[in-house]
Amino acid sequence: MTYEEVLAQARTCMGPYCKSCPVCNGLACRNTIPGPGAKGLGTGFIRNYQKWQELCVNMDTICENKPADTSFTLFGQQVDLPVFAAPVGAMTLHYGDKYDDLAYNDILVPACAQAGIAAFTGDGTNPAVMEGAAAALKKAGGRGVPTIKPWNMDTVREKLELVKAADPFAIAMDIDAAGLPFLKNMTPPAGSKTVEELRQIVSWAEKPFILKGIMTVEGARKALEAGASGIVVSNHGGRVLDQCPATAEVLPAIADAVGGKMTILVDGGIRTGMDVFKALALGADAVLIGRPFVNMVYGGGAQGVAVLVAKLKAELADTMAMCGAHSLAEIRRSMLFGF
Repeated sequence: MTYEEVLAQARTCMGPYCKSCPVCNGLACRNTIPGPGAKGLGTGFIRNYQKWQELCVNMDTICENKPADTSFTLFGQQVDLPVFAAPVGAMTLHYGDKYDDLAYNDILVPACAQAGIAAFTGDGTNPAVMEGAAAALKKAGGRGVPTIKPWNMDTVREKLELVKAADPFAIAMDIDAAGLPFLKNMTPPAGSKTVEELRQIVSWAEKPFILKGIMTVEGARKALEAGASGIVVSNHGGRVLDQCPATAEVLPAIADAVGGKMTILVDGGIRTGMDVFKALALGADAVLIGRPFVNMVYGGGAQGVAVLVAKLKAELADTMAMCGAHSLAEIRRSMLFGF
């Protein structure tokens, strides 16, 4: 199947909110998707996508003629390109009833591993969601990153013990999920965490710990102070806020502040291998991509995941070749126009 064929198939079973658009830019769904959509008018998600498109690369092919190496290593786990499937949960609520969270992870986690990357898995109010994610990760030899929501401390510790048994190579928390509407007034409660609380959680994790939902230099420094090994620059673990800058806009300052001190990933509106190149040029080490992987699973199962990974790898390698970068380490900010 081609990428377009998988996407067309996804349109037959996705919905009613996600439209499986030819270009996933937030214009059709806006604020309609209950969880990963947006607060307000939905301009935040649209801005995320648009800001990557406004960046232009500097073409330079006067260089050594050799293949571009897209491989990357995250906390000892080597992958074929610096792309990871983002954590997604509450599948039937957000994307349609073809798959629940357990079935989705059972497809996504091994499919990503077979395609040469790894998946972050999501969390939910139903304990079976994390139990299923842990089981899928264990079957995949721990090749993935379980993502825990910011529940109360006792619940966080319980979930950490559950996922640690799967021996993942890292564990994450989407700290901005404190703003998710469907987590408010729930049992167990979810909410913001202090640096001291995060430091305790990091010690319980006993694995490289990634904080997802960082949008400021101060937030990145707090994550570093708490002992996190990495961060994800992201504004939609809760729903994307209107009047909020895009991840592409805040990434350079965050990378300048904590780059080299911790691993930096970025999420939000990244759709192509060229977008991945731009993110790395701005200072990210790798990226997360969410909704396109959902469409690939719904439209083509494991084959759909493989199709998307191959597409992204080819696009990234082509952009690197046309800009004179033969490895990820050679990608520099000066390879973007105006920088």
